[in-house]
Amino acid sequence: MPRIPYADLDRVHPKVRAVYDALPVKINLFRMLAHAERNYRPLLELGGTILARQELSSRLREYAILLVAQLSRARYEWVQHVPIALGTGATQEQVDAIEREELTADCFDEEERAILEFTLQVVRDVRPSDEILETVRKRLSDRELVELTLAIGFYMTMARLMETTGVDVDAPAGDQMVKRLDEVKLPLD
Repeated sequence: MPRIPYADLDRVHPKVRAVYDALPVKINLFRMLAHAERNYRPLLELGGTILARQELSSRLREYAILLVAQLSRARYEWVQHVPIALGTGATQEQVDAIEREELTADCFDEEERAILEFTLQVVRDVRPSDEILETVRKRLSDRELVELTLAIGFYMTMARLMETTGVDVDAPAGDQMVKRLDEVKLPLD
């Protein structure tokens, strides 16, 4: 049961309702986000862009999102993103290692370990060390590095929103959502 009620979709601004109705998957997070009427569409667009339109490898992005979920103890985020991660090529062994916070496990290569350490430092310390930043810069373009940082920050925000409001955990829908993002045409303001 949520800590605050979900937005009443029959009472939200018609533009918010139109955006909600256009979504290919209706999950509790989207109902909770509807409280933030002016932020609703921009948040969904940013999330969609992170999931479907970044140059950053989707597999590396999902490692970072899963680690954010684990470090934030955000069960909703974890449940939604495990199938997405597996769909991008992550293995169950890697997912399990992230859940145990074993970021240097043998199932990860050097690049993956660097991405996980970078994510850990961004979540924990905000500013990653010069050493890990340089290690990641050797593997990612500046664009990918900024996209990774945006993904980490966005999912930190979502984790905090879900945990603060107590969004009920839905069955995993994220993989279906990612596959259908290009179909989504959110109504214009």
